[in-house]
Amino acid sequence: MNSLKTPITAKNFGLIGAAGYIAPRHLKAIKETGNNLLAALDPFDSVGILDSFFPKAAFFTEPERFDRHLDKLRRGGNGHINFVSICSPNYLHDSHIRMALRNQADAICEKPIVLNPWNVDALREIEKETGKHIYTILQLRHHKSIIDLKEKIDKGPKDKIYDVDLTYITSRGAWYYRSWKGNIEKSGGIATNIGVHFFDMLTWIFGEAKENVVHQCQADSAAGFLLLGKARVRWFLSLDSSNLPKDAIENNKTTYRSITVDGEEIEFSDGFTDLHTLSYQHILNGTGYRLTDARQSIVIVENIRNKRPVGRIGNFHPLMK
Repeated sequence: MNSLKTPITAKNFGLIGAAGYIAPRHLKAIKETGNNLLAALDPFDSVGILDSFFPKAAFFTEPERFDRHLDKLRRGGNGHINFVSICSPNYLHDSHIRMALRNQADAICEKPIVLNPWNVDALREIEKETGKHIYTILQLRHHKSIIDLKEKIDKGPKDKIYDVDLTYITSRGAWYYRSWKGNIEKSGGIATNIGVHFFDMLTWIFGEAKENVVHQCQADSAAGFLLLGKARVRWFLSLDSSNLPKDAIENNKTTYRSITVDGEEIEFSDGFTDLHTLSYQHILNGTGYRLTDARQSIVIVENIRNKRPVGRIGNFHPLMK
């Protein structure tokens, strides 16, 4: 566990999306940073996971009643919610952030924080109006291998342009396409749903995007080229297990992630276990990532979603079919 200290005074949390895939990481982070979960919301009631962390937390299946409960806690004063953690489907993040700020709580939102850059701009105005803060989880910025890579690039030649290949294959079954994740209007599509934190990481290390070319964009895979301030990036994202490399298949692995910089592999397969807790520690100490930090990656994925793919033209990723 990172030695970063958290505030002594425990904070009160609400959580939206308690039945979701990512919720356990947030519950663990709230618990490990010494804080309390007072209320949780999810339209699905399969939330036995709460018993492992906060069995006394109030639970709601209707947002109206959850919102009312937060308001009552705020007016009562004693159990005022300080933070609302948002683990809901991507298209609802904007609304749920607004709900948190309306109830005078700071918001901690999973990636992607919203689907479009203009949503980011609108939320910045609401931050100013309410005086509350909106944080997002950009966990790769806390990964040791990624931090080391950024330090290496920062100390390297100022005018050097690196050649980078990003490959991320994470197998998903038929259910994925029937869920909200398979609906581009709700998830933002594959580049937004599984790629946004990689694009954030790349721009954090190599600078802002100057050119964004989409070679392929389908429901189960996408590929393209990004020209960043200090890198030429070929990227490939896939949900199709047939794209897994031979050694991954032979070892029964369903996920493969790879980043090469000038042909050198950057190893970051492990070290993900405590990144949400580390993110929470930074947020609680006032050094968490905010809307302005997330905006560049939201611009990139919104552009990918709306560009016409050009096919196998130019500098495309070798795995693109």
